[in-house]
Amino acid sequence: MTDPNRIWNEASLRLRAEIGDGPFSSYIAPSAVRMDSAGQLILVTPTAYARDWVRKNALRRMNELWLGLDRLNRRLDVRCRAEVGSAPPASAVIGGNVVDATPRLAALAQPTVAPVADGARAVRAAGLQERLTFDSFVEGQGNAFALAIAKQVASWADGHFNPVFFCGPYGYGKTHLLNAIAWEAQRLRPEAKVVYLTAERFLSTFVKAMQDRSTAAFKESLRSADMLLLDDVQFVGGKASTQEELLSTLTALIEDGKRIVFSADRAPMALTEVEPRLRSHLSAGLTCPVEAGDRALKIAVAQNRLKALSALGVVQGEAAPEVLAQLVDRTPGSMRELEGAVNTLAAAAGSRLSSVSVDEASTLLGAALRGGPERRITVDEIQKTVADHFNLKQADLLSERRTRSVARPRQMAMYLCKQHTTRSYPDIGRRFGGRDHTTVLHGVRKIEELMAQDDQIARDVEALTRKLRG
Repeated sequence: MTDPNRIWNEASLRLRAEIGDGPFSSYIAPSAVRMDSAGQLILVTPTAYARDWVRKNALRRMNELWLGLDRLNRRLDVRCRAEVGSAPPASAVIGGNVVDATPRLAALAQPTVAPVADGARAVRAAGLQERLTFDSFVEGQGNAFALAIAKQVASWADGHFNPVFFCGPYGYGKTHLLNAIAWEAQRLRPEAKVVYLTAERFLSTFVKAMQDRSTAAFKESLRSADMLLLDDVQFVGGKASTQEELLSTLTALIEDGKRIVFSADRAPMALTEVEPRLRSHLSAGLTCPVEAGDRALKIAVAQNRLKALSALGVVQGEAAPEVLAQLVDRTPGSMRELEGAVNTLAAAAGSRLSSVSVDEASTLLGAALRGGPERRITVDEIQKTVADHFNLKQADLLSERRTRSVARPRQMAMYLCKQHTTRSYPDIGRRFGGRDHTTVLHGVRKIEELMAQDDQIARDVEALTRKLRG
């Protein structure tokens, strides 16, 4: 066999069976095989973090499988996308199967400075969203200072504060800023190792490393970073070993002069679930508030989103000012909710956007618009609603009982708490009888998994959601 596409197809299927779906989907599936100008076969990963993982955990076995199939006895090297540029991949692995993207392997282009992705799956695996850049960030009175600091960090400027800590309400741009910093920092220094992780990914990866007895490799993968960005750091609260590891990583990176960026829904000293020493280190640099947007900023965000959708051909023309004003006034809550309402309007209006009236917009949007302030759903209300739905007592959900008749409704209630409140996993755990946040995380993921497999679970969740929303 000499066709690289066929070889990669066979080798990747075998590799997936050996290393498991999780690691394969995270590190191998988003990668692509290419050929450089010298004829060297390259596995191109979406990030430097994925490249390092493949080198340490899979490259040797990958080459063994490749050499066993390739009559030309070629070997694979591995590089990240920032090192090799943005030429389209010759072969992309999707779910373990190879899709032939070109008739032959394309030569690599010269390194590019633009962030690129080999499809949405690659972006998700990298942990970054391709559209969340500085160009797409809308500046306003509540986020101007945070944006200026973010650009300074991304430029690798000297004299920076370390760590930089962005804090503010859910859905107002913290994740956008961290993504934008990562993209811009990698653009300016393609050779640098920029690592972006959510706190949940940090936690799950650390737990897996402990189970596999590979904590040394985990520590090295983070402490070798030139810039570490950790999103939603409030989720590490309540887990002593994870906090200890984060504190050690934070200390090591600061001592080496590396850049560190965090985000959370509160300022560092307000993270009461976090151990005091770690809180002290988190607050030792610069804390940048990202405040809720005013009306002018929300209108600008809505206009920006419609402009992006217009560029994609989803809509034509511009929405009337009074339509946008109504959209903003009747969509209280975060920028994410506002963008969701804009998406709904765009999908419904299409090419008629410029002619849509206020009344017609209300009809098109329907339930996406609210008549008044958002009603807050509480953890207590969710517990009572779930208990009533399953003929249980609220105390049963908080108890130690583990029978399925109680455990499954309890997991469902945890899932609904995560969907309909801003409570963190540790906070939800405390409100369910003092459970660990990893128990809550497991429960949420279990319900997400079951909803796709079990029609009854899906119907129960839908019914409970309707009850909670009144």
